[in-house]
Amino acid sequence: MIMNVLLLLMAQVTAQAAGSGPVQRIVTTFGLNWPQLLAQIASFCIVCLILYRFAYRPVLKMLEVRRQQIAQGLANAEQVKAELARTEAQRQEVMAQANAQASKFIEEGRAAAARVREQETVKAIAAAEQIMIKAREAAAQEHDHMLAELKREVGRLVVQAATTVTGKILTSEDQRRLAEETAKQVAE
Repeated sequence: MIMNVLLLLMAQVTAQAAGSGPVQRIVTTFGLNWPQLLAQIASFCIVCLILYRFAYRPVLKMLEVRRQQIAQGLANAEQVKAELARTEAQRQEVMAQANAQASKFIEEGRAAAARVREQETVKAIAAAEQIMIKAREAAAQEHDHMLAELKREVGRLVVQAATTVTGKILTSEDQRRLAEETAKQVAE
């Protein structure tokens, strides 16, 4: 492409050089040497091509690689942000589940404590009733025992009083009969 432009420029300059126009005056004023100018243009084009191929292209490739790395880094950063957000959401969900389970365990513990308290209360009431029943039985036995003791004592006193009043010694049959009669009267 550059070569085409140069060829067109040379064709125009050669056409104008044939005449005596403003270009011819510039050429004679500055002492323009066409073959040397064309050689410098050709060497400049060769240097440009060499620089383009061996310097500019590798720099462009390196810049493209850097651009891709930066784009990849940005994409990775976005991916990390998304993963971090997902992880945070999972952490929040796990914490919510743990809180729910803890609340559930607390409620179950309270319910179990209430059941145990109720069972222990029932057991305590049953034990108290048993104690009361045993106390009543013991009191009844003690009452019966004291009543029997009282009957024996009253019978003995009656026999002794009868012996003293009558002045005679009572036989064991008389003593038994008097004790029974006295016991019947005391029981009534």
